[in-house]
Amino acid sequence: MTTISNTGCVSQEIVQRYTQYLSLERSYSRNTLEAYCMDLQKLFNYFSDHGIDFRQAAERDFDLFAGELRDKGIAPRSIARILSGVRSFYRFLVLEHEIEQDPTELLESPKIGLHLPQVLTVEEIDRIEAAIDQSKPEGVRDHCIIEVLYSCGLRISELTGLQLSDLFLDEGFLRIHGKGNKERLVPISHKAISELQNWLSIRRHIPVKSGYEDHVFVSRTRGKALSRISLFVFIQRYAAQAGIEKEISPHTFRHSFATHLLMGGANLRAIQEMLGHESLDTTEIYMHLDTTQLREQILTCHPRNLKNRDTQD
Repeated sequence: MTTISNTGCVSQEIVQRYTQYLSLERSYSRNTLEAYCMDLQKLFNYFSDHGIDFRQAAERDFDLFAGELRDKGIAPRSIARILSGVRSFYRFLVLEHEIEQDPTELLESPKIGLHLPQVLTVEEIDRIEAAIDQSKPEGVRDHCIIEVLYSCGLRISELTGLQLSDLFLDEGFLRIHGKGNKERLVPISHKAISELQNWLSIRRHIPVKSGYEDHVFVSRTRGKALSRISLFVFIQRYAAQAGIEKEISPHTFRHSFATHLLMGGANLRAIQEMLGHESLDTTEIYMHLDTTQLREQILTCHPRNLKNRDTQD
């Protein structure tokens, strides 16, 4: 894989952790990882040339960096890709508590079109759950995790950070601590409640290490909260066992949750609240996804298209 030779004041250890995060959690291909490294190299070179500390970089520094890219004749699509990688890197730094605030939140990119997220069908989700051996404690836990991810549309960090004190199963809600530590109440399905009850009956017998007593999802062997990487690994394994060929991650279940709600007639504003999106613009991507899937269904099922297909056959 391409490495970053000049990281300025960013340690190689942080860069290595970031590339591992992209590889394991975001399921990026080798080529994509190499592209991200090359793009970050441009940012680190710019910081080195201008004496900018990555922890102290401000919004204006990134605007000037983007301006330099334009001055060098780099195409808008390439600039958008580079800035997307920069934002991803700084979101990771916030996630890992390397910095407190993301200076790239308001960084604008050239408009290059819409990327639609990968979505699973209900049947595919059922196949993944069916691939899990629930005769083992880990299987009961993993089955519960997938159902909660899908039924509640949680971010992976929200699920790994879920506390026993956040469960209001009798009322049918979870209290979720989202981005910026903003709280929201998310309805939980009867099936997910049943899954949680099954797991909690096992979890209470697991010796949990100090500091993790309130975590819902813990490792039976280590007694600690599950990591994002371990969740990604076991979801990939179950998907492969179920014969799912799509590239998925824990976030795929969140996309599937939102898309299936919209297709079922849910209000976009309600979906926004359940997902914890600050802006409705973020949620509106599912409108485009729903339209795309609707078009595919029409092309597949409309009598005119069926007639044309029969003629071609």
